[in-house]
Amino acid sequence: MTDLTSLTIAEARDGLASKSFTSLELTDAHLAAIEAARSLNAFVLETPDQARAMARAVDAKIAKGEGGPLAGIPLGIKDLFATKDVRTTACSKILGNFVPPYESTVTSQLWRDGAVMLGKLNNDEFAMGSSNETSCFGPVVNPWRREGSNTTLVPGGSSGGSASAVAALLCMGATATDTGGSIRQPAAFTATVGVKPTYGRCSRWGIVAFASSLDQAGPIARTVRDSAILMRSMAGHDPKDTTSVDIGVPDYEAAIGKSVKGMKIGIPKEYRLDGMPAEIEKLWTEGAGWLKAAGAELVEVSLPHTKYALPAYYIVAPAEASSNLARYDGVRYGLRVPGRSIGELYENTRAEGFGDEVRRRVMIGTYVLSAGYYDAYYLRAQKVRTLIKKDFEDCFAKGVNAILTPATPSAAFGVGEKGGADPVEMYLNDIFTVTVNMAGLPGIAVPAGKDAQGLPLGLQLIGRPFDEETLFSLGEVVEQAAGRFTPPRWW
Repeated sequence: MTDLTSLTIAEARDGLASKSFTSLELTDAHLAAIEAARSLNAFVLETPDQARAMARAVDAKIAKGEGGPLAGIPLGIKDLFATKDVRTTACSKILGNFVPPYESTVTSQLWRDGAVMLGKLNNDEFAMGSSNETSCFGPVVNPWRREGSNTTLVPGGSSGGSASAVAALLCMGATATDTGGSIRQPAAFTATVGVKPTYGRCSRWGIVAFASSLDQAGPIARTVRDSAILMRSMAGHDPKDTTSVDIGVPDYEAAIGKSVKGMKIGIPKEYRLDGMPAEIEKLWTEGAGWLKAAGAELVEVSLPHTKYALPAYYIVAPAEASSNLARYDGVRYGLRVPGRSIGELYENTRAEGFGDEVRRRVMIGTYVLSAGYYDAYYLRAQKVRTLIKKDFEDCFAKGVNAILTPATPSAAFGVGEKGGADPVEMYLNDIFTVTVNMAGLPGIAVPAGKDAQGLPLGLQLIGRPFDEETLFSLGEVVEQAAGRFTPPRWW
């Protein structure tokens, strides 16, 4: 029998339906893989007993012919999603050993459809980071290495644990969140597929908040088809989230393999950055060629406000973070460091509980929202955001179906290589992804090739609001042309 951990979700679903193996066997294979790969630090909490109990319950349902669309599929859950009676920390010391008495909407829908939880995945603290080095549990290790080198590489962030675990075959798919590229960038760094849905497509209820007008949950999986299967279960209207949009969830899997003939693909000239590595430029040209060969039409488009996206994002996101993180005060839950007054209690708790990057962003956010600076920074950034959104609307109004760009400005880099002395160096990793969050649009990152050192590189497709289906159809074309990559096992 094939090694069960190397199956895709679609293959495992067929195998479970034909009774070639049970969910318990599938779950046990993944639990063993997790145990053997602890050096990657992808999981911050393993839940083997719960996983086996869920698998047995699903096997009983499958035997009666009652299995759901994800019946028996073992998944990893980013530690930003509240899981009932299972520790949820957002990988921050300030949440301590917080155990939520409730389940996030997205995860409850996965369990409703029969998925099995293997454990909680590492992420940047409060999702603030582009490399998964800010977690209080330590950095995640990318299962990929440069050819002929043992340098430890980052998997990208903030969903680094999700991307690393999927790439290393520790889980069949994972939940993730994307505020400025936190699904698509780690997917590109690990040769996995990451989908950032339209804002409002997936409920944010029960997900630890970073920047409420930008955060969106989505899947990371091994193939475009697998991400479509997961997305169908994750998406849907939720009355508990006022930003959740009440429109039907299509069968995303049906979009896989659909013809892309006649589709207009925009190539934005503003994404051709000065000093862009030649291999990223080459990859982009190749990807455009694959779509053209499949019958799509390529058109040059202009997104003139792109150059303001990163500075505007790093005003809006920290401003919302400083507001959201004010609830962590040491009074009701999580870490508490006593003080002589209530003010001192707050200060001591936050000083010890928040890491450097979170403190940095909270201070930036508090500054841009303060009296005298609100208009100069926050209000102006919101106006820029409106212009960025309008740039995309103008493109789509001209009949463009999707926009093709690189996913990241480089391949994965080494742990500790970036952002030490200059945090802005790290922020530049989000240059191709933040516009999508600022405009609330859907985006997908698909593995498209490798750099000179054998590291994976990804392409990004940006779609019209609530038109994820087109992205799945186009993503499949890129995947078929580029092939699939798995890291050589060393751990």
